Amino acid sequence: MVDFIAYVTERDMERWRREGRQDILDIIDREQAFWAGDHLISKVDGRYLDRCPFLTWEGELHCCSIHETRPEVCRNYEPGSSEICSQFRG
Repeated sequence: MVDFIAYVTERDMERWRREGRQDILDIIDREQAFWAGDHLISKVDGRYLDRCPFLTWEGELHCCSIHETRPEVCRNYEPGSSEICSQFRG
């Protein structure tokens, strides 16, 4: 079981509203993702989501496209604290 929960809080939503980040709110509304054990699932149609919708590929690295205003779950994440992390130490 992972301890990385999906993926925004109401505080995140309120902050993005204050910041005028409708782009983020639209993606959250469209995806409606939740963690199902070890992966994201769309609440809308049950499809498997292979990654966070804000993760982008830049050259040889994955990057967070909203890092400056990322959700609390990402701000609080510590590498190795979840089974989905390659640095996990259970």
